[in-house]
Amino acid sequence: MEIVKPHPKTQPNDVVPTLPLYRSAPALEVRLEDFELYAMDRLRVLKGISDGLSRGKKSEEMEKLVKELWKANMKHPYASEVVNKDIISHFVLRLVYCRTEDLRKWFLSNETALFRYRFRLLTAEAQRALLQEFGLPYKAVPSAELESIKDKLAQVARSFAQPLPSSDAIFYKVPFEDVPELVAGRRVFICKGHAYVAPSQIVSLVVTQFRSIISKALTLTNRKWTSMIGEQEKDRLTPIVEALATSYLGPDYSQPKEFAEISIKDIDVTAKSSFPLCMRHLFEKLRDDHHLKHGGRMQLGLFLKGVGLKLDDALAFWKAEFTQKVGAERFDKEYAYSIRHNYGREGKRTDYTPYSCQKIISSTPGVGDHHGCPYRQFSEENLRAALNRMGVNSGAVDDAMDKVRNRHYQLACTLTFEAIHGVSCDSGINHPNQYFSDSQKVLKSKDNSLS
Repeated sequence: MEIVKPHPKTQPNDVVPTLPLYRSAPALEVRLEDFELYAMDRLRVLKGISDGLSRGKKSEEMEKLVKELWKANMKHPYASEVVNKDIISHFVLRLVYCRTEDLRKWFLSNETALFRYRFRLLTAEAQRALLQEFGLPYKAVPSAELESIKDKLAQVARSFAQPLPSSDAIFYKVPFEDVPELVAGRRVFICKGHAYVAPSQIVSLVVTQFRSIISKALTLTNRKWTSMIGEQEKDRLTPIVEALATSYLGPDYSQPKEFAEISIKDIDVTAKSSFPLCMRHLFEKLRDDHHLKHGGRMQLGLFLKGVGLKLDDALAFWKAEFTQKVGAERFDKEYAYSIRHNYGREGKRTDYTPYSCQKIISSTPGVGDHHGCPYRQFSEENLRAALNRMGVNSGAVDDAMDKVRNRHYQLACTLTFEAIHGVSCDSGINHPNQYFSDSQKVLKSKDNSLS
């Protein structure tokens, strides 16, 4: 796969998309802009799958979700490019997510889930063709052998309320270790070390093989990245690859939208009602200690900018706190510049964007720091206490803790939002400023209904 500068598009033509196995990188020229855009489109699909799985969606719901996510994000105006976009985006994200064990686990889990549900959407003929493409040495069970165990097969089907196998159904006889998920769920008949896999269960065969292919490929890609690619591409691709792992794909919160501004006099009340835990913790620490280290100032300062605290008010707010500890002269000399800088009034005049959940979660606070994601950084005891102070009931706290143990930090924050506001948040919390905006909408809606 070679990265090239932009060139004219080819003319559209009709090409029927297939389901690639991603065995090797394609011999394609990829425009640098497509390299990143394709990856972000696929990332939206994978993050949607991750959220759906962590919310415990049923298999049928996941199948529908994957179909919708794929249709919304992986389309291309040129039919001939649909398959290329699929393959290119996978290999770009393989580069992105090969670099650490946590990244590899996340990518492997969600790519496997994506493959599973895309496979299930194929026709039976296409599924069999893909089975052959894997080169799996499985043969259909002879009708005489099938007849001798048909009662056992029917018994397994009935136990899961599945349709009874028809007389002409094709079963595959495979080593039981090739279908671990079917064995673990007691969803397959086993005899003498072999599992008899029904047509509806073929997906388990190919998913096991697919997962193995991608797992090995990620390990090899990591070695290449570490030994060669990362250094060779440090001025071109490496910054893009590193940024994609923590990229935020939602709305821009660099400027307040629905709610024009918040004032200093209302900020304490607003913090209690509408700040997510990460920002509420920073805000309370600032009020208590009259100081925050750089990471905390950046995380909270940009958040406050995004929810509508004007520059003059921001300077007054931070100065009122910091001068209780460092004095007015030192504040003006050491801290005021960075506040103006965040608002695009100094330096490069860049309009800096508030941090997304992904960026906050991936941060690594040191001793004495208070930034980062509390759901990831707090001990269980401290997190429970913090959620109780926010008014989260014990049942919801338990649910949030369960998500934290499985590293679903954003979902834990989503459950917190739902418990406090008494509404569902199907889109999930992906940004602290989204939490604030959605909270304000709910509160204003409740106020309007009472008036």
